[in-house]
Amino acid sequence: MIGRAELVARLRDLRSALGRPGRLYLVGRTGQLLESWCDRVRSLEVALDVGSADRAAAAAARCGFVYEAPGDVIPLPRGHEGRSRPVADPPHLGLFHFDPYSVTFRALARGDEDDYRTGLAFLRHGWVTVAEMDELLGELLPRFTRETIAQDPAEFRRKYRGLLQMWRAEIGAP
Repeated sequence: MIGRAELVARLRDLRSALGRPGRLYLVGRTGQLLESWCDRVRSLEVALDVGSADRAAAAAARCGFVYEAPGDVIPLPRGHEGRSRPVADPPHLGLFHFDPYSVTFRALARGDEDDYRTGLAFLRHGWVTVAEMDELLGELLPRFTRETIAQDPAEFRRKYRGLLQMWRAEIGAP
């Protein structure tokens, strides 16, 4: 398990390994660890917008990160670029949280326990809303295929309903 201090140290190593400026995106629980929403994570996931994807992925792996680009697995929802969130800590110039809606949809496609916690944490902290997820999902589902998310849209809808059921239970809604 990896804590926040180790994440910060590995981010510094990754910045050095990349050697030039560019956007670096924290994905899912990795960003939530940096925000102190959780104490530890099993793996550190980043998406990179620097240089060649192969070179950036290799640098990430050397520094102990998993290269996780949600767009490699699911179609990204409209406006995803504008929903990335800059990390407030000044030493992390160029460091962003990947669009939380894209990350939530990617997590649901995978669908393990940590993935549901990722979506719930985004809901809890107001980084995503059910209304916006419903709207974006309505646009995305027709674009889902077995090739993009390795499951049919009906299975994805079932996982989404499961997340909403967990959310309603957490906030005490019917």
